[in-house]
Amino acid sequence: MDLALLWVLLPLVTTAWGQYGGYGYPYQQYQDYGDDGWVNLNRQGFSYQCPHGQVVVAVRSIFSKKEGSDRQWNYACMPTPQSLGEPTECWWEEINRAGMEWYQKCSNNGLVAGFQSRYFESVLDREWQFYCCRYSKRCPYSCWMTTEYPSHYGEDMDMISYDYDFYMRGATTTFSAVERDRQWKFIMCRMTDYDCEFENV
Repeated sequence: MDLALLWVLLPLVTTAWGQYGGYGYPYQQYQDYGDDGWVNLNRQGFSYQCPHGQVVVAVRSIFSKKEGSDRQWNYACMPTPQSLGEPTECWWEEINRAGMEWYQKCSNNGLVAGFQSRYFESVLDREWQFYCCRYSKRCPYSCWMTTEYPSHYGEDMDMISYDYDFYMRGATTTFSAVERDRQWKFIMCRMTDYDCEFENV
């Protein structure tokens, strides 16, 4: 299926899912930023946060070799289900440096609710930070990693979480010094329906 068409149809699909057993998500509030709704220009920093009580469920990106081997980014958020409650605190995680491979998940059992990034001409790469939110004392479990996005360096990237009881907790990335691009694997977890005693799973 054409990826642009998928992004157009996703709000309709998610609305239907929410109406017919989709774990209590009000999917009609899905924010689709469309083909032209990039949060940054090439070589430009940005800071993106979901509205309060929402988490990132989709990441989209296009690569430009001629524009500093950089990417433009686009995100979509959805409200968390009522069973998870309201976020009790939110914060920016530590910076992941440009030009390096890294692995990071939200500390304090947080979920990813935003991204912040700055571009560095000297390495043709970006540094990254996650914006994380904690929901009471809920704990993650049954975590797994997605396949690589994009599949190959330099390709367009479209990551959409279709499993709506899993939440993004972080990512691991590999950086190619030749292609000057990154591949991402996103860390996805379920969250308990009850409070637990573990502060950082």
